[in-house]
Amino acid sequence: MSDVRRVAAALKAARRILVITGAGLSADSGLPTYRGLGGLYNGRTEEGMPIERALSGPMLQRDPALCWKYLAQLGRACLSARPNAGHRAIARLQALKPECWVLTQNIDGYHRQAGSPPERLIEIHGELAPLFCQSCGVESLELSRHLAGELPPRCDSCGGILRPPVVLFEEMLPEQAIDSLYAELRKGFDAVISVGTTASFPYIIEPVFRTRQAGGFTAEINPALTDLSPVVDVHLKGKALDVLGELLSHITAD
Repeated sequence: MSDVRRVAAALKAARRILVITGAGLSADSGLPTYRGLGGLYNGRTEEGMPIERALSGPMLQRDPALCWKYLAQLGRACLSARPNAGHRAIARLQALKPECWVLTQNIDGYHRQAGSPPERLIEIHGELAPLFCQSCGVESLELSRHLAGELPPRCDSCGGILRPPVVLFEEMLPEQAIDSLYAELRKGFDAVISVGTTASFPYIIEPVFRTRQAGGFTAEINPALTDLSPVVDVHLKGKALDVLGELLSHITAD
């Protein structure tokens, strides 16, 4: 049995599934990955600082125009692209498996656009919209208008500086997302599959380790080896878009 067929058989037999997704999935939509080849976070900004400092919570407070310069780059990239066949394959898997969850590091909103149920989607790093005012809390749904205007964008109601509900560097993860993740982890998963992530965060690695230790099935889809590669049952080398489509075709074949 090929590795792809082995993963497909495990997913088909599983009741509770967790799909973990990272920037590699959205790279197939044309978005830059963060730390991979050609990644947005490699090197320094035009100002000579690490991009992690520019896109940090303290920088948004100290120099909002500088922080927004790079937030706007992310925002424009996300708005100019669309979900790909990989996102749609995951949404289809969720439709076939009522207890299939998605834990994503991505902030582009493509899982929602592709049809993943919001109630089974954990956006651990938040999302780009709607913007909200840091002064009065009023929300603004007009992300594209603000990205095309003067930066930083300001609230129409009070003039305060807007921000997206994303997790910037040096900020805490959203409490609701963390609570949802660990509530589902306590129930356990029969299978966990990591897609397009370097798995450098504990909350990405932990579900894989927990599931493996409990006797569940684990797999990884990534063009390159990662820290998870020696741990998972199967490493599928390739682009997420291609491999997910092949997996789904096997799962739905019968």
